[in-house]
Amino acid sequence: MRLLVAEDESRLALLLKRGFEQQGYYADVTGDGAEALWLATDTDYDAIVLDVMLPNTDGLEVTRRLRAGGRWAPVLLLTARDGIDDRVAGLDAGADDYLVKPFSFAELAARVRALVRRGRVERPLVLEVDDLRLDPARRQAWRGQTELRLSAKEFALLELFLAHPGEVLTRTRILEHVWDFAYDPASNVVDQYVGYLRRKIDRPFERKDLETVRGAGYRLREPEGS
Repeated sequence: MRLLVAEDESRLALLLKRGFEQQGYYADVTGDGAEALWLATDTDYDAIVLDVMLPNTDGLEVTRRLRAGGRWAPVLLLTARDGIDDRVAGLDAGADDYLVKPFSFAELAARVRALVRRGRVERPLVLEVDDLRLDPARRQAWRGQTELRLSAKEFALLELFLAHPGEVLTRTRILEHVWDFAYDPASNVVDQYVGYLRRKIDRPFERKDLETVRGAGYRLREPEGS
Protein backbone atom coordinates (compact mmCIF):
# COMPACT_ATOMS: atom_id res chain seq x y z
CA MET A 1 0.00 0.00 0.00
CA ARG A 2 1.35 3.40 -0.94
CA LEU A 3 0.38 6.71 0.65
CA LEU A 4 1.14 10.36 -0.02
CA VAL A 5 1.54 12.54 3.07
CA ALA A 6 1.64 16.29 2.41
CA GLU A 7 2.48 18.17 5.62
CA ASP A 8 4.72 21.24 5.84
CA GLU A 9 5.50 20.87 9.56
CA SER A 10 8.64 18.78 9.18
CA ARG A 11 8.56 17.11 12.62
CA LEU A 12 4.94 16.04 12.21
CA ALA A 13 5.62 14.87 8.65
CA LEU A 14 8.47 12.66 9.89
CA LEU A 15 6.31 11.21 12.67
CA LEU A 16 3.53 10.43 10.19
CA LYS A 17 5.95 8.79 7.77
CA ARG A 18 7.42 6.59 10.51
CA GLY A 19 3.99 5.74 11.88
CA PHE A 20 2.57 4.69 8.52
CA GLU A 21 5.67 2.69 7.63
CA GLN A 22 5.36 0.82 10.94
CA GLN A 23 1.79 0.01 9.86
CA GLY A 24 3.14 -1.54 6.66
CA TYR A 25 2.57 1.35 4.24
CA TYR A 26 5.11 2.94 1.94
CA ALA A 27 4.76 6.70 2.45
CA ASP A 28 5.95 9.49 0.16
CA VAL A 29 6.22 12.79 2.05
CA THR A 30 6.28 16.38 0.86
CA GLY A 31 5.80 19.76 2.51
CA ASP A 32 4.83 21.61 -0.64
CA GLY A 33 1.36 21.79 -2.21
CA ALA A 34 2.55 22.09 -5.79
CA GLU A 35 4.78 19.04 -5.37
CA ALA A 36 1.92 17.14 -3.71
CA LEU A 37 -0.26 17.84 -6.75
CA TRP A 38 2.49 16.66 -9.10
CA LEU A 39 3.12 13.48 -7.09
CA ALA A 40 -0.58 12.65 -6.77
CA THR A 41 -1.08 13.19 -10.50
CA ASP A 42 1.92 11.09 -11.44
CA THR A 43 1.52 8.22 -8.93
CA ASP A 44 -1.38 5.88 -8.24
CA TYR A 45 -1.67 6.22 -4.44
CA ASP A 46 -3.99 4.13 -2.28
CA ALA A 47 -4.77 7.20 -0.14
CA ILE A 48 -3.59 10.80 0.27
CA VAL A 49 -3.23 12.74 3.54
CA LEU A 50 -3.17 16.49 2.91
CA ASP A 51 -2.65 19.37 5.28
CA VAL A 52 -5.01 22.18 4.30
CA MET A 53 -2.43 24.95 4.90
CA LEU A 54 0.28 23.87 2.47
CA PRO A 55 2.60 26.43 0.85
CA ASN A 56 2.30 27.30 -2.86
CA THR A 57 -0.92 25.31 -3.42
CA ASP A 58 -3.17 24.68 -0.42
CA GLY A 59 -4.76 21.32 0.31
CA LEU A 60 -8.22 22.36 -0.86
CA GLU A 61 -6.90 23.47 -4.24
CA VAL A 62 -4.79 20.31 -4.58
CA THR A 63 -7.93 18.25 -3.98
CA ARG A 64 -10.01 20.27 -6.46
CA ARG A 65 -7.40 19.89 -9.19
CA LEU A 66 -7.03 16.17 -8.59
CA ARG A 67 -10.79 15.63 -8.87
CA ALA A 68 -11.04 17.87 -11.92
CA GLY A 69 -8.27 15.78 -13.50
CA GLY A 70 -10.09 12.52 -12.79
CA ARG A 71 -7.80 11.37 -9.97
CA TRP A 72 -9.98 9.57 -7.38
CA ALA A 73 -7.58 8.32 -4.71
CA PRO A 74 -9.21 8.86 -1.30
CA VAL A 75 -8.18 12.16 0.30
CA LEU A 76 -8.09 12.92 4.02
CA LEU A 77 -7.56 16.57 4.95
CA LEU A 78 -5.73 17.68 8.08
CA THR A 79 -6.92 21.04 9.37
CA ALA A 80 -6.46 23.26 12.40
CA ARG A 81 -9.96 24.66 11.91
CA ASP A 82 -13.01 22.97 13.41
CA GLY A 83 -15.77 25.19 11.99
CA ILE A 84 -18.59 23.61 10.01
CA ASP A 85 -17.94 25.93 7.05
CA ASP A 86 -14.33 24.73 6.89
CA ARG A 87 -15.44 21.09 6.94
CA VAL A 88 -18.04 21.73 4.25
CA ALA A 89 -15.42 23.49 2.11
CA GLY A 90 -13.14 20.47 2.33
CA LEU A 91 -15.86 18.01 1.39
CA ASP A 92 -17.05 20.29 -1.41
CA ALA A 93 -13.52 20.32 -2.81
CA GLY A 94 -13.73 16.53 -3.14
CA ALA A 95 -12.13 15.27 0.07
CA ASP A 96 -13.38 12.01 1.56
CA ASP A 97 -12.64 12.75 5.21
CA TYR A 98 -11.02 15.33 7.48
CA LEU A 99 -9.29 15.32 10.86
CA VAL A 100 -8.80 18.33 13.12
CA LYS A 101 -5.40 19.01 14.67
CA PRO A 102 -4.22 18.00 17.21
CA PHE A 103 -5.10 14.35 16.60
CA SER A 104 -3.92 10.93 17.71
CA PHE A 105 -2.02 8.88 15.15
CA ALA A 106 -4.18 5.88 16.06
CA GLU A 107 -7.31 7.72 14.88
CA LEU A 108 -5.60 8.98 11.71
CA ALA A 109 -4.38 5.48 10.88
CA ALA A 110 -7.85 4.03 11.46
CA ARG A 111 -9.43 6.60 9.15
CA VAL A 112 -6.83 5.94 6.45
CA ARG A 113 -7.43 2.18 6.71
CA ALA A 114 -11.17 2.80 6.27
CA LEU A 115 -10.53 4.93 3.17
CA VAL A 116 -8.19 2.32 1.69
CA ARG A 117 -10.76 -0.44 2.28
CA ARG A 118 -13.43 1.63 0.56
CA GLY A 119 -11.15 2.31 -2.38
CA ARG A 120 -11.59 4.83 -5.16
CA VAL A 121 -15.11 6.11 -5.72
CA GLU A 122 -15.51 8.19 -8.84
CA ARG A 123 -17.93 11.02 -8.23
CA PRO A 124 -19.58 13.40 -10.69
CA LEU A 125 -18.04 16.84 -10.80
CA VAL A 126 -21.56 18.29 -11.14
CA LEU A 127 -24.63 17.00 -9.28
CA GLU A 128 -27.72 16.93 -11.47
CA VAL A 129 -31.38 15.96 -10.99
CA ASP A 130 -33.75 16.85 -13.82
CA ASP A 131 -32.97 20.51 -14.65
CA LEU A 132 -31.35 21.25 -11.28
CA ARG A 133 -27.54 21.32 -11.40
CA LEU A 134 -24.91 22.12 -8.78
CA ASP A 135 -21.14 22.42 -9.15
CA PRO A 136 -19.54 21.98 -5.67
CA ALA A 137 -16.08 23.09 -6.76
CA ARG A 138 -17.28 26.33 -8.37
CA ARG A 139 -20.04 26.78 -5.80
CA GLN A 140 -22.64 27.49 -8.48
CA ALA A 141 -26.13 26.09 -9.00
CA TRP A 142 -28.71 26.39 -11.77
CA ARG A 143 -32.36 25.62 -12.53
CA GLY A 144 -32.32 25.10 -16.26
CA GLN A 145 -30.32 27.99 -17.70
CA THR A 146 -30.98 30.26 -14.69
CA GLU A 147 -28.20 30.56 -12.14
CA LEU A 148 -29.50 30.37 -8.57
CA ARG A 149 -28.32 32.90 -5.98
CA LEU A 150 -27.97 30.85 -2.81
CA SER A 151 -26.54 31.53 0.63
CA ALA A 152 -23.85 29.17 1.95
CA LYS A 153 -26.41 27.23 4.01
CA GLU A 154 -28.90 27.06 1.11
CA PHE A 155 -26.13 25.80 -1.17
CA ALA A 156 -25.13 23.06 1.30
CA LEU A 157 -28.79 22.10 1.72
CA LEU A 158 -29.38 21.83 -2.03
CA GLU A 159 -26.18 19.82 -2.41
CA LEU A 160 -27.43 17.33 0.17
CA PHE A 161 -30.77 16.90 -1.61
CA LEU A 162 -29.13 16.53 -5.03
CA ALA A 163 -26.77 13.87 -3.66
CA HIS A 164 -29.78 11.85 -2.41
CA PRO A 165 -32.64 12.31 -4.91
CA GLY A 166 -35.87 10.56 -3.97
CA GLU A 167 -34.56 9.80 -0.48
CA VAL A 168 -36.34 11.10 2.62
CA LEU A 169 -33.86 13.12 4.68
CA THR A 170 -34.68 13.57 8.35
CA ARG A 171 -34.22 16.90 10.09
CA THR A 172 -31.45 15.38 12.21
CA ARG A 173 -29.53 14.25 9.13
CA ILE A 174 -29.92 17.68 7.55
CA LEU A 175 -28.72 19.37 10.74
CA GLU A 176 -25.62 17.17 10.87
CA HIS A 177 -24.73 17.93 7.25
CA VAL A 178 -25.51 21.62 6.99
CA TRP A 179 -25.11 22.81 10.58
CA ASP A 180 -22.91 21.87 13.50
CA PHE A 181 -23.48 18.50 15.17
CA ALA A 182 -24.16 20.35 18.44
CA TYR A 183 -26.97 22.42 16.94
CA ASP A 184 -30.20 22.26 18.96
CA PRO A 185 -32.36 19.54 17.33
CA ALA A 186 -35.49 21.24 18.68
CA SER A 187 -34.80 24.31 16.54
CA ASN A 188 -36.96 24.93 13.46
CA VAL A 189 -33.96 26.17 11.46
CA VAL A 190 -34.23 23.24 9.01
CA ASP A 191 -37.86 24.05 8.22
CA GLN A 192 -36.96 27.72 7.76
CA TYR A 193 -34.16 27.01 5.32
CA VAL A 194 -36.15 24.45 3.36
CA GLY A 195 -38.70 27.24 2.94
CA TYR A 196 -35.99 29.66 1.81
CA LEU A 197 -34.69 27.08 -0.69
CA ARG A 198 -38.17 26.43 -2.10
CA ARG A 199 -38.55 30.14 -2.79
CA LYS A 200 -35.44 30.00 -4.97
CA ILE A 201 -35.55 26.61 -6.71
CA ASP A 202 -39.30 25.88 -6.97
CA ARG A 203 -41.67 28.83 -6.76
CA PRO A 204 -40.11 31.08 -9.43
CA PHE A 205 -40.26 28.13 -11.84
CA GLU A 206 -43.74 26.92 -10.84
CA ARG A 207 -42.32 23.65 -9.55
CA LYS A 208 -42.93 21.60 -6.38
CA ASP A 209 -39.92 19.30 -6.38
CA LEU A 210 -38.88 19.83 -2.75
CA GLU A 211 -41.47 17.81 -0.87
CA THR A 212 -42.43 17.58 2.80
CA VAL A 213 -42.87 14.01 4.04
CA ARG A 214 -45.06 14.34 7.10
CA GLY A 215 -43.52 12.96 10.27
CA ALA A 216 -40.30 12.03 8.48
CA GLY A 217 -38.52 14.96 6.82
CA TYR A 218 -37.99 16.27 3.31
CA ARG A 219 -37.34 14.79 -0.12
CA LEU A 220 -36.22 16.08 -3.51
CA ARG A 221 -38.60 14.48 -5.99
CA GLU A 222 -36.99 12.49 -8.78
CA PRO A 223 -38.19 12.96 -12.38
CA GLU A 224 -40.80 10.45 -13.55
CA GLY A 225 -39.25 7.40 -15.15
CA SER A 226 -35.87 7.80 -13.44
